[in-house]
Amino acid sequence: MRARTLLATAVMMAAFGALARQPVDTGHGGAVATISHHASLAAMEILNAGGNAIDAAVAAAATLGVTDPFSCGIGGGGFMLIYSAKDRRVIAVDHREVAPASFHPGVFLNADGSAMDWKAAVPNGLSVGVPGTVRGWHEALTRYGTMGFEQVLAPAIRVAEEGFEVGPNFHRINTANEAKFARFSTASALYLQDSKALPVGSLHRNPELAQTYRDIARGGVKAFYEGPIAASMVAAVNHPPANPGVEVIPGSLTMADLKDYEARLRQPVRSSYRGYEILGMPTPSSGGIAIAQALNIMESFDLSGKSRAEIEHLYLEASRLAFADRNAYVADEAFTDVPFEGLLSKDYARERARLISATAAPGKVEQGDPYAFQNDLSVPLRPTPRPLAQESMHTTHLAVSDREGNIVAYTFTIEDWGGSGIVVPGRGFLLNNELTDFDFSAPHPNVPEAFKRPRSSMSPTIVLKDGAPAFTIGSPGGSTIITTALQTIVNHIDLGMSLADALAAPRMSQRNGDTTLVETLLPFPGSEQARALEAMGHQWRETEQIGAANGIRFNADGTVTAVSEPLRHGGGSAIVQKH
Repeated sequence: MRARTLLATAVMMAAFGALARQPVDTGHGGAVATISHHASLAAMEILNAGGNAIDAAVAAAATLGVTDPFSCGIGGGGFMLIYSAKDRRVIAVDHREVAPASFHPGVFLNADGSAMDWKAAVPNGLSVGVPGTVRGWHEALTRYGTMGFEQVLAPAIRVAEEGFEVGPNFHRINTANEAKFARFSTASALYLQDSKALPVGSLHRNPELAQTYRDIARGGVKAFYEGPIAASMVAAVNHPPANPGVEVIPGSLTMADLKDYEARLRQPVRSSYRGYEILGMPTPSSGGIAIAQALNIMESFDLSGKSRAEIEHLYLEASRLAFADRNAYVADEAFTDVPFEGLLSKDYARERARLISATAAPGKVEQGDPYAFQNDLSVPLRPTPRPLAQESMHTTHLAVSDREGNIVAYTFTIEDWGGSGIVVPGRGFLLNNELTDFDFSAPHPNVPEAFKRPRSSMSPTIVLKDGAPAFTIGSPGGSTIITTALQTIVNHIDLGMSLADALAAPRMSQRNGDTTLVETLLPFPGSEQARALEAMGHQWRETEQIGAANGIRFNADGTVTAVSEPLRHGGGSAIVQKH
């Protein structure tokens, strides 16, 4: 079976002229960049069959749900930015998970009124939000695609049924989840072998997920949100399949919560930066606002004649200021008044920029007051400062374009690596822990409430120049998503790096903290770059890696360059049509 599957994969790769996985590719046709070669091949299969970028993006996303199930899948939600070439406009499809009707501000509080420990709250039914991914796919395909579920899910069904070889990165993440998966019988059966992560080189099949995809292909979006699949999710949340002796906090999900779920089409956040138009996600994402505000602060400075270190210093300090405001003000706008006009004001950015000196701020900075820059001055809320809430680092992002010029920048997730750890019995997919993205204690705009969408950092971004697409970028990484997209934009526009070099460069994530997060994967501390910034007062805290970004550059000569990671997450896969 394993030999036959690997042969079939090789034949498919040969058919698309993509025998070797590569992080950068250039051509004249449709393009895709994902972290999974199987997912990139799935998108290319749909493009070659006449599908457009939206069709191909859903195909890639469904396949990522098979090959990268610890980061994403139909048990979660996400944000999709679509550039419609026909309409020459960008649409934001919000299919973020929502809290069920039973939720209230005290749901994550202990009996003594203290907030629950974040890590302890994750592997429980209580942490699961109503999944939005399938509804989001449906809205995107119905409104902007050319194919239905039966066609776009076919590549993912094939990979789930035939299986794929477990690689080092899958094994690494699976190993990190051993304790979580050991809590649940269904997760143990699917992802553990003798209580350990599946070994590298083993063939991993998921026939139950293949059947779930078939059910959706036949029955459409209702097959997921009503009927047997929905009933299975309700049972898994309210009566989690815990192994003997494991205590799990149940949730309170209903069939009505699932049936009533809606994806929302929203206007993107629009801003400008040095002649480019930046389009990002609105709330409940904080990414579009934070990136726009940080770039506005950066734009207050003339960068001519400045060294790389001086520009990177400005980037770090602009990010610090933007995060101070993001942490205080941004949440689901359906539930709180977000002063977005003030936060996006160029005048407000110039006021904030005056706080930046030639040396790094000694630690956390205070939030500003954007309300004076609002057209509507009646908004009464002045939140008290709150430290950055814990947020998972694990998500995935993909980018797709087609010959007609349509573009998709898509970030979706199940929150923590492995989500809640609950695999829905008989269905083969993990449920999210997205509700732990709420701030656990009040008062705060992002406290838990019924039907509310927790604040996110997901930041799919499309950049235009003179009204035409220039490039797109996005990444996983919790709140480091924002700094990854922001730094890549600064690297590309201000430092003149190619998009590939801008994406591959060492990342520095300053989120209004005492130290800046940097990567051990790319030996940054001790480098000449680090020493130059240390001389300005910057200090570092290391993590293994930050994000696994993907993007597409639309070149002046009419070619398209797809860009993925050369090293992070084991390296990504970029493919561009050549004929």
